[in-house]
Amino acid sequence: MNYDSTRRYDIDWLRVIAITMLLIYHTAIGFQSWGLMIGFITNQQPWENLWLPMTMLNIWRIPLLFFVAGMGVYFAIQKRNWLQLIKERTTRILLPFIFGMLFIVPLHLLLLQGYYGWDYSYNPNPSHLWFLVNIFVYTIVLLPAFMYLKHNKNKPALILLRSLLSHPVGLVLVGVIFITEAMVLKPIPFELYAMTTHGFTLGFLAFLFGFLFMYSGTPFWTMICKWKALFLISALAFYFYRVVQGQFQVSYYRLSIESNLWIFTVFAYAYKYLNTNSTTLKYLSQGAYPIYIIHMVFLYLASFLVFPLAIDYRLKFISVVLILFMGSLVFYEFIIRRFTLIRPLFGLRRNIGKS
Repeated sequence: MNYDSTRRYDIDWLRVIAITMLLIYHTAIGFQSWGLMIGFITNQQPWENLWLPMTMLNIWRIPLLFFVAGMGVYFAIQKRNWLQLIKERTTRILLPFIFGMLFIVPLHLLLLQGYYGWDYSYNPNPSHLWFLVNIFVYTIVLLPAFMYLKHNKNKPALILLRSLLSHPVGLVLVGVIFITEAMVLKPIPFELYAMTTHGFTLGFLAFLFGFLFMYSGTPFWTMICKWKALFLISALAFYFYRVVQGQFQVSYYRLSIESNLWIFTVFAYAYKYLNTNSTTLKYLSQGAYPIYIIHMVFLYLASFLVFPLAIDYRLKFISVVLILFMGSLVFYEFIIRRFTLIRPLFGLRRNIGKS
């Protein structure tokens, strides 16, 4: 059995791409009429057509993160025992979450309050960092099972498990499990993941299968590459059906199927075309996590400055995206990355040059 225990650059790229999509998606929320309802500074004139790409992304962008997080744990335990892993995850997940909740989130909420003329108040809460707690809990709960899998790869039952997951029938069974979650919990809307039972359960399943997909080794990835075109065509078909029918007229099982089809598509094409290293990847892979932690401050600052301007709403969108990415990158490069004392607060090791 050929295990993927070496560095997988496509997974690094997926992490970067997933974070980039989240930043752009958060920007787009500010151009939807419902943005203020979930705590975003909202432009007076919405850009309604943005909803078409947003609704394609919103049923799989967060599950993708949980899959990738589970894959990350697979690599992490190859060179760590259970105690080392808990220590490492506490430092790199729980510490940034607590710091972000207490000091980063209140900053962007102050900008929200100032924009709308509300009374200023200190409001520590999870906000965009909510999923970090989920990942930490999943790691602690599943760690005994993961360590067992690590040390017992040659047991017949585990060989059978890897063989099953490396066959299309295994993907069907995985899909059935996700469909069951959606049909039992009946989430409204499906894409409401933050601090919901649906979000926690779906994230748990994605995290678990992310680990198991990597545990299955090269045969799994070879199999999904073989079917990548079918995944893509099927995902597009489900998406266009949803656009025609209307998002809230589509059954839970269809949304669950489409979500996983997009994710399998992304995994397959990334494995085929993105499993290569570069200096750009190394830099972005290290910066993606801290940039995500800080990005809402720059998003709200950009919205605060740009939305009152008398310019076209599409130009506003481009301006906010540019300010968001440039501000976050500059802050990462010259503040977060270079100061040893604050690096751990943003999920980085103290030593400069290490992720």
